Amino acid sequence: MEDVIENGELVDKKAFKRYIFLWSGQLFSIMGSSIVNFAITWWVTVLTGSATLLSISMFMYMLPMAFLTPIAGVLADRWSRKKIVMFADSFQALTTLWIIVLFTLGLATPLVVMLITGLRGIFQAFHVPTVAAITPTMVPKDKLSRMNGFGYLFSSLTNIVGPILGAFLYGILPIAIILWIDIITWLIALVPLVLTKIPRVKRSEIEEKKDSFIFEFKTGVKTIRLIPGLLTLLSLSMLLNFLLMPFNVLSPYYVEVIHNGSASDFAFIMVFFQIGMVLGALLSSVKKEWKHKISTYFGSLLLISGLLSIYTFVPTGFFLLMAIGNFVVGFFLPIANTIYMTIIQTVVPHDKMGRVLSIDQSISTLISPFGALIAGPLAEVIGARIVFLLSSIIGVAATSYTWRVMVVNKVNYDDKAALDEVAERINHVNGD
Repeated sequence: MEDVIENGELVDKKAFKRYIFLWSGQLFSIMGSSIVNFAITWWVTVLTGSATLLSISMFMYMLPMAFLTPIAGVLADRWSRKKIVMFADSFQALTTLWIIVLFTLGLATPLVVMLITGLRGIFQAFHVPTVAAITPTMVPKDKLSRMNGFGYLFSSLTNIVGPILGAFLYGILPIAIILWIDIITWLIALVPLVLTKIPRVKRSEIEEKKDSFIFEFKTGVKTIRLIPGLLTLLSLSMLLNFLLMPFNVLSPYYVEVIHNGSASDFAFIMVFFQIGMVLGALLSSVKKEWKHKISTYFGSLLLISGLLSIYTFVPTGFFLLMAIGNFVVGFFLPIANTIYMTIIQTVVPHDKMGRVLSIDQSISTLISPFGALIAGPLAEVIGARIVFLLSSIIGVAATSYTWRVMVVNKVNYDDKAALDEVAERINHVNGD
């Protein structure tokens, strides 16, 4: 039986302890996914040496996330969030089991494995906004910023270990055996998920009466429009996520083909990125509140966009230089993300959180799948280094311009009274 909470109801200490238990299980699942994703990506890279196939793989994964996430968000505000997470996690494990069967029977090919892996994007579309919507219902407001920081901290720690273990296991075990790690960690994560009471948020009377998907979706859109500057930030996020796709897609190709690197070299670079994220997340988790949120947020984005150009100029085989650039980028990512997520979780009521976060994510990643799709072919035509340079220059220019727009419009996320006023207006918004 689930607890039912009202909007604005204070979160007690017992709920927070239950959340920590739930969250600890999810970390095991992240660890398993990290190991398996590394192994599959490197297997495809070594077997094909094709940047285009890596692009197709990322495209297949991200496309359903971009278009299904808004639907998932509305459902997360209507249905049991616990059941949604449970089903999403379980179906992701089933896709891994499917791939294991193909490898065991000798039927696995890069294209087939990538298509099946793309199904995980469907289930992630339901998992991500639902877990994010659960957080403010079980974590007190004064601990949200730190908890978001801790989330990035421990996710980064698991993602440090993941590539290291993935590279080590790839060298000594068949990939079909490595994939079983995802199934095992799913079972571990399932235990706290089953045992933890996750609150169900009581829907507003008008939404209960209307009982309309379109009505509730429109409520989410109106809520986003009421938060000052959020649509501007979403437009920038959409562009930056598009521009970051070449780095996400082409990194294994860049290391293995252009720099003649190994799985260990690729893991080395990724580990430095995650170490940066750990330290950035650690800073976010110990800092009770960020002042000068706008300056810190945009300053972080400028450094991230600018430093990614280091990939353009790194001499062949200088993996340490790549790693240092990745470290700095990783350090500032959780700082920017923590500030952004905490603003939303502080202002948006519990009963609208799922759809707001899902619409936010969907808009942010709307054109990212197409960035993934064109990254590989473009790299094979003009070279990966030029693609990285163009992405970095456009990212710096767009971030600088958006920062200027926010300053001109006098958007201030440090003004608590103004944010409380926004939260009050959002409480009364509906889809009419």
